[in-house]
Amino acid sequence: MTIHLCRSTAGRLRGAALAVTAVAALFLSSFAAQAQEVTVFAAASLQTALQQIVADYQAGGGGSVVVSYAGSAALARQIEQGAPADIFISASTDWMDKLDEAGLIRSGTRVDLLGNTLVLVAHGSDAPKVALTPELDLSGLIGSGQLAMALVDSVPAGVYGKAALTSLGLWASVEPKVAQSDNVRAALALVATGEAPFGIVYSTDAAADEKVSIVGTFPQGSHAPIVFPAALTASARDGAEAFLDYVKGEKAAAVFKAEGFTVLTQ
Repeated sequence: MTIHLCRSTAGRLRGAALAVTAVAALFLSSFAAQAQEVTVFAAASLQTALQQIVADYQAGGGGSVVVSYAGSAALARQIEQGAPADIFISASTDWMDKLDEAGLIRSGTRVDLLGNTLVLVAHGSDAPKVALTPELDLSGLIGSGQLAMALVDSVPAGVYGKAALTSLGLWASVEPKVAQSDNVRAALALVATGEAPFGIVYSTDAAADEKVSIVGTFPQGSHAPIVFPAALTASARDGAEAFLDYVKGEKAAAVFKAEGFTVLTQ
């Protein structure tokens, strides 16, 4: 049996078919874009520098990059639980080691990317300097206030800070006054807003906020070297390697240096 359609019906069917085709094409295009998007898990202290680096990368024709910032410990645990990260940039070699040992880092892609220094900051732009030595009465300096730090048992900046204070013999006296935050930028915010008169952060964090001033730099020997490693995750998607290469390159290095980081890849 042959079915004949009137012109109007046939036209409507052709229109519907074209609409379906257009929707399917739009869906596939969206899916392809999502597939090419690179997701970076990065230590909170990298936020200012990476925002500029991502903007430069995309302006130069690079693919879409989304960065999730948090404490290195929280990010590493999310990756352990299956979070879809393509690149991990940690503020500590310890958390990268844990993921590496668990087989969650792609072999041969890990690199020690950056170095940093640990500082004591105070609220205000012109706070007086202090000497970070065993003779410093840091507890007396803090008074009835608090010392803002990242989580001292898991977040790298907090771990480095506790180690430095312990090395100088100051930890026992200030421990009751420590206000712990989920990441170093949150600790910085406590000082910037005046909720805590002092805090321990990286020098690059201090440089990012004009409402705080560096009053002292911890001796390098008082804590382990501060190293920011970067690597592709074992489940990294297409495009991730290109962005990691960019982060290791000269243009990104210039941004990192401008923010006060030490670039270890050059």
